[in-house]
Amino acid sequence: MRKQIAFFIGISVLIAVFSLAQEKNSNLIAIKGAHIIPVVGDEIENGIILIKDGLIEAIGKDINIPDGADVIDAAGLFAYPGMIDSYCYLGLSEIGSIQATIDYRETGRINPQVRAVEGLRPDSIHIPISRSTGITAALVAPSGGLIAGQSGLIRLAGWTAPEMIIKSPVAMHIEFPAIPRRGFRREARPQEEISKQIIELKDILNNVRFYQKRKEFAKNNSLLSLPDFDEKLEFLVPVVNGELPVMISVYADNDIKAAIKFVEEEKLKAIFFGVSQGWRVAEDISKAGIPVVFGTLASTPPTWEDGYDALYRNPSILHKAGVKIAFSSQSASLAKDLPYNASKAAAFGLERLEALKAVTIYPAQIFGVESIMGSLEKGKKANIVLADSDILELRTNIKRVFIEGKEVDLSNRYTELLEKFKKRG
Repeated sequence: MRKQIAFFIGISVLIAVFSLAQEKNSNLIAIKGAHIIPVVGDEIENGIILIKDGLIEAIGKDINIPDGADVIDAAGLFAYPGMIDSYCYLGLSEIGSIQATIDYRETGRINPQVRAVEGLRPDSIHIPISRSTGITAALVAPSGGLIAGQSGLIRLAGWTAPEMIIKSPVAMHIEFPAIPRRGFRREARPQEEISKQIIELKDILNNVRFYQKRKEFAKNNSLLSLPDFDEKLEFLVPVVNGELPVMISVYADNDIKAAIKFVEEEKLKAIFFGVSQGWRVAEDISKAGIPVVFGTLASTPPTWEDGYDALYRNPSILHKAGVKIAFSSQSASLAKDLPYNASKAAAFGLERLEALKAVTIYPAQIFGVESIMGSLEKGKKANIVLADSDILELRTNIKRVFIEGKEVDLSNRYTELLEKFKKRG
């Protein structure tokens, strides 16, 4: 009897050990045989990417694959880092014509306390559609008013909004007043109004500095009282301290020059968004050291005299001038077209690799997350896209997508419709 008990105990221990071993390796994945394009460093033919606990454990040709790892045969496929949409409304806008489904714009003109991620809808129909084209992360941004609020960087996977947030805030968003310009397509306001708005912005920032100094003096002197709490000024303190960058929406060349002057005078850390006529003042932007996020290239030229291809040439000219660039969809429903914005620029002079970097590592650098994402390197989050050809090409098929080491479902509304109409008699 004792021998039987000892035998069963031994079997139980072995089963437990085996189960623990299996559990230990359940988060171990090896992608084998892919042509790896890490974006930084040389390409690796017939390479191996080892994923452990959501991170890239090892990457190269001669990588030892541990026993128990889930091996994925990726022969004939290309492995890319997941793409980053650098400005969009994913999860904030569902149907453009139905106001109740739009939540990226607040009432009022001065809203630094607004956080875009608080309006995020994880069940948005546009998120799985965007994932299916190789996008794994996105900057969701607020819009409207003079100071729109704070953007946040999200992963395109998760059941809840907090689960999706990678970094928040990323930037404070400012709509820079547009100087009137003859023929420019954006609605121009009188020069006096523009000047007043720039002065207003300066006054707000000066009030923040004064508010901060009063708090500091009050902390060091018990005879002084703290100023009344001001929510809007509180959220702008990191901006004037240079801890939180401002993303300034600016488009025409004269506006860009005025925005550069504003940033330098106020000593702000800045990112420019839009910059449709950046090519006209590329040297100025480069000298100022301000990175640029382009709006959608699916638009008309700012002015007809610029030429039909002005928006497409713009990224190449800015890059050659030494400006760090990134692409965005500036949309929710069209976020899926992000890679094709990059490919359009590549067709008009931007080097192919630079176009790829502008949707991967460059956005990561601009948003301060290059240590964890944006390229395929050891220690970074395993955001990996397996494609059968060039990821920026329209005809390329995305076969598998991993976000932080977990494979995500590529089915979406489009694939549902495809299957539906395949069955049509």
